[in-house]
Amino acid sequence: MPPLHPEDIERRLDDLEVKAAFAEDLVERLNDIVVRQQQQIDLLVQELLRLRQQASSSEPAGFRSLREELPPHY
Repeated sequence: MPPLHPEDIERRLDDLEVKAAFAEDLVERLNDIVVRQQQQIDLLVQELLRLRQQASSSEPAGFRSLREELPPHY
């Protein structure tokens, strides 16, 4: 392979610096998205736990007959 001229080396170095800058920006944006999604997941888990607790506290314990759930007009 023939030796590279200083201009070629400079151009290739500039290209690599540009690519590195774009890659760093992309990683930062992706990290922001991951953080935001984790916050949403945490909120959803809290809401799910709250709904489970609410559902378990409103259910009467023991066996329930379907006849007990019929509206009065039946």
